[in-house]
Amino acid sequence: MAYRLERAGFAVTVLEARKRVGGRNWTLRRGDKVELDGVAEQFVQFSEGMYFNAGPARIPSHHQGLLGYCKILDVPLEVEVNFSNSNLLESAKAFGGKPIQERQAINDFRGQIAELLSKATNRDALDHELSADDKDRLIAFLRTYGDLTKENIYKGSDRSGYKVLPGAFDQVGVKRDPLSLRDLLKDEALAGMMFDENIVMQATMLEPVGGMDRIPYAFHKSIKTPIHLDAEVKRISQTTDRAEAVYLDRRSGNTIELFADFVVCTIPLPVLAEIDNDFSAPVKQAIAGAVYDHSAKVAFESSRFWEAEQIYGGLSFGTAATGVVWYPSNGFQSARGIIIGAYVSGKAATAFEALPIAQQIALARNAVDKLHPGHGVDLGSPVAVDWNKVPYSLGPWMHWQDNPTDATAYRLLNQPEGRIYFSGAHLSQLPSWQEGAVVAAHRTIELITTRVGAAKSSAKS
Repeated sequence: MAYRLERAGFAVTVLEARKRVGGRNWTLRRGDKVELDGVAEQFVQFSEGMYFNAGPARIPSHHQGLLGYCKILDVPLEVEVNFSNSNLLESAKAFGGKPIQERQAINDFRGQIAELLSKATNRDALDHELSADDKDRLIAFLRTYGDLTKENIYKGSDRSGYKVLPGAFDQVGVKRDPLSLRDLLKDEALAGMMFDENIVMQATMLEPVGGMDRIPYAFHKSIKTPIHLDAEVKRISQTTDRAEAVYLDRRSGNTIELFADFVVCTIPLPVLAEIDNDFSAPVKQAIAGAVYDHSAKVAFESSRFWEAEQIYGGLSFGTAATGVVWYPSNGFQSARGIIIGAYVSGKAATAFEALPIAQQIALARNAVDKLHPGHGVDLGSPVAVDWNKVPYSLGPWMHWQDNPTDATAYRLLNQPEGRIYFSGAHLSQLPSWQEGAVVAAHRTIELITTRVGAAKSSAKS
């Protein structure tokens, strides 16, 4: 926001309540302190060079606004392995609780479904939908799609992996026995095999080299006006002629008043609801009614035992109580790495965040151990971040479309309140992504520049 406003000719003053820039873009390294409301402080004890993206950790390739800034600001990027067929699915209700590889779940499921569809087609069950030529073409495709035999039967596929890998000379590979459709359907983690079908999860995904916070620090470096850190806003108000922000300088203890033509407020709504203001009653109600989601992450430092199991990045899916296990996409083949043992959102995160930090860590460790038996003990230097307890955030994101009454509030807050403009990812159609903040900022800047331009034109006439 400040970067673009400066380049549009505006003088900008930036107030940031935290000791750092970035907001939800938060990367933790050795020596950092994690402060959560109502929770004892945690101190990051990772080895030098290790880092954990406590907030956003991936950038979709179609988020061209954010990626464009990375290019302009010379933030180097690397591939974030968001999905790998070597990753695991684990459910207590299927396969005796033993994890299965994504590649086997995906290809055995596809093969079984292809066989069923070919049977239905050959039994004339689709005659109302398909011509004779269509049916022939469909059957031919299903043989390739599902790796069926000439008799249209699925008997397993090397796509699903091997019991014995092929080797030299006469060391012939032995395919895995196919998993039954009935057992696959019992697997509560089965939906994980479609994770990368989501438009925001499709390859190629990217991440900044060295940590996601390389982006806000690059912005910080490029902004001409100094950013006031430890500046906790206490009041926002306005008259017909100017806007005012009153903040507490937490370093000096002084209360400072600032006056400007406009205030752009990107403060998360649960935080803004507690700040003194003279907003209209409907705007106050819209802010107070905003309900944020829940989300938590637990990270560990560990030897890279997962790489011995063919896993290089991506996510494994286990119990809903702890969400996914997320493997690092950097430092391949090095000695150690940061693994996320729990990344959980929604209702499961509400229950997870209610637990003591020590119990959250224990559950995350257990989730890893279920996927990789015997390796829970390898996990050290745990760090837990509950986003609904993070000061000046009080939540990760929100979804306006989940409640019809929110639509009115969403429209209202996307309009200026006199000289006050609200902006941020939470006021976009991408509330859980950094791209949401980018597109919201661009829209807000356009509103302000149009207003100023109109005022100048009016003054000349």
